[in-house]
Amino acid sequence: MVGPLDHAIGTLAVPCVARPALLDVEAIQYRAAGAKGVERRDPVDPGDAQFRLQLKGNIVARGRGNRIGRACALGLAGAGASVVVADLNAEGAKAVADEIVAAGGKAISVGVDITDPDLVAAMAKAGIDTFGGIDILVNNAALMVEVGAAQAANIPLADWNRLMTVNVTGALICAQAVIPSMRARGGGRIVNQVSGGAFPALGLYGVSKLALTGLTVAMAKQLGREKINVNAIAPGNVTSEAGSALVPPDSPFAQFLAASVCTRAQGAPDELVAALLLLCSQAGDWITGQTLHVDGGWVLLP
Repeated sequence: MVGPLDHAIGTLAVPCVARPALLDVEAIQYRAAGAKGVERRDPVDPGDAQFRLQLKGNIVARGRGNRIGRACALGLAGAGASVVVADLNAEGAKAVADEIVAAGGKAISVGVDITDPDLVAAMAKAGIDTFGGIDILVNNAALMVEVGAAQAANIPLADWNRLMTVNVTGALICAQAVIPSMRARGGGRIVNQVSGGAFPALGLYGVSKLALTGLTVAMAKQLGREKINVNAIAPGNVTSEAGSALVPPDSPFAQFLAASVCTRAQGAPDELVAALLLLCSQAGDWITGQTLHVDGGWVLLP
């Protein structure tokens, strides 16, 4: 990443390795049977409406741990995944990893600039050496506040290149670094954090996230037969440092959201975790090439 995660939307942008161990969805129970598949077990009590996602494996997460990334990292660790927390801000990444370990989880931290292929390769190697491989990559870091209200007609080319390098190329570099491990382990999951602001993309941040959405679809098509699922999550207006800086509570856009969103105009970082667990678990086996909007009904699509 080319800046502190404070200035990014999301903090879980690290390769994540998390293999599902158990999923109970009402009357059907599945248990993981190694890296290459699952075994259906006997039905559970039909009256049990529990929905439980438990993950086993290694997760590489990029980002210093602002509220969104911290919530995602803790949620994945709480589901049983081993986590590699990675960010340009090595101290911030370590703080999140330490919090996971203190709670009884498994995590390490790595300092990384996602625009540098050599450093990203070292990040992936750290996850493989420590936990045995990488099963899930979550690309969540991005430049956001730095973009501000810049418009395509007048943005300096250097700023445009930096935006696209971090928000799009960085995700590609990370994916390329972990895909060999996923192939060797019989499959994997890649989750790219995009944004409701890309639908439609009226600002440059949205343009970069729309490009990342396109990359998500292209990679899903390419990797699907190798059992590597690629999806995106498009958060709405989340209570985070970056979100509040870009959309102050008293701004006209915040007022527009309050008047137009179906439920609540703003969500908590924790409310993104369930979507992430779905896409990373066995429950998401038949989901790929999709963008899951978690925004209270801001972006409405047929």
